[in-house]
Amino acid sequence: MRILIVGGGGMVGGDAAIRLQSLGHDVEIASRSAPQATTPMAKMPFHTLDYVNDTPDAAWLGGYDAIVFAAGNDIRHIPKDGDPDKHWHRVNSEAVPAFAKAAKAAGVKTFILIGSFYPQAAPHLLGKIPYVDSRDAADRGTRALADDSFKVIVLNAPYIIGHVDGLVQPGFTAFVNWATGKSPVPRFMIPGGVNVITATTLTDAIVGALNGGQNGKAYLIGDENLSFQDYFGGYFRHAGDANPLEVRNEEHPFARDASIFWGRGNDLFYDPDPAEVAELGYRRNDVDRAQKEIVEAYK
Repeated sequence: MRILIVGGGGMVGGDAAIRLQSLGHDVEIASRSAPQATTPMAKMPFHTLDYVNDTPDAAWLGGYDAIVFAAGNDIRHIPKDGDPDKHWHRVNSEAVPAFAKAAKAAGVKTFILIGSFYPQAAPHLLGKIPYVDSRDAADRGTRALADDSFKVIVLNAPYIIGHVDGLVQPGFTAFVNWATGKSPVPRFMIPGGVNVITATTLTDAIVGALNGGQNGKAYLIGDENLSFQDYFGGYFRHAGDANPLEVRNEEHPFARDASIFWGRGNDLFYDPDPAEVAELGYRRNDVDRAQKEIVEAYK
């Protein structure tokens, strides 16, 4: 299968690209900037693409059997200038379904969208948080294109962690520096928690969606429900510090209130449907392994 990974230079898209290539697929990458030269993705065919502002060439796009779209804007991509609510609407609500529509018109047969868990795991946030609304609109707008000629599956994932060889990610650099005593960030964490999944687990689900899965369906995928104390404490444990983090009900630089839509001190926990886990064939209980790998890579 000839597969295009949009956003293939990052952790999620990169992990998927490496796995799919190892399975014998012909994998190419598209994003605004080329993959880091130290990563395996740098050796894959690359195409410069800004899915928000570019009109992709139909002849080029139609050369792929499937597209894995891992480039949606998340909450970290808040613009420095302009209205963030309008930004989310433009880059997620409008641009993602528009790109999927272009792929369908070009003759692509399968489209896998990596979405966000909020609309399914916390539907009470809809109509209150424009970012969450934009993710819901991207999901629904893309799935509305599904028919007998165009298979669409959405994988709505929670907080994602992972490591790709050679890929330097500032967030994990900061976490490991903190856990190894190289950072002035205070040693405490906020109350509450969230579901966490690894890029490896997500790639399992992508493979499962490409091989099967129900056309037009949004899957709420997930792995482990972890308190913030336990999740961030995992980096400390693998760095050799097993003492639990102090819990304080005050904002933390690695868990800011602006990104915790469900409210500091609350949990956003859920258990994925066992039948859907089996259908997509993805692993569980993978977070500790990934954290160990991250610490070893960054320390």
